[in-house]
Amino acid sequence: MEVTRLSSKGQVFIPETLRTAHNWQVGQEFIAIEMGDGILLKPKKPFQETSLAQVAGCLKYSGSAKSLDELDDAIRQGVLEQWHDRS
Repeated sequence: MEVTRLSSKGQVFIPETLRTAHNWQVGQEFIAIEMGDGILLKPKKPFQETSLAQVAGCLKYSGSAKSLDELDDAIRQGVLEQWHDRS
């Protein structure tokens, strides 16, 4: 465990051992998440820049158009499958 301080400018020093272990460089952006009695800092990972032409293939669909009821049923089924084993 490392101990650090909050500066008068609201800055927190991240010890070198942790920066090195996580390969964080100067300018690394973080997402700050409220965790009850503390804050979790997660490195922000930027999305790789893409163009519409590079991702348009994922939009192709062959088959008949789905109704709103069919879409709602598919979403409902996905949620039930995802949350079935959680209590």
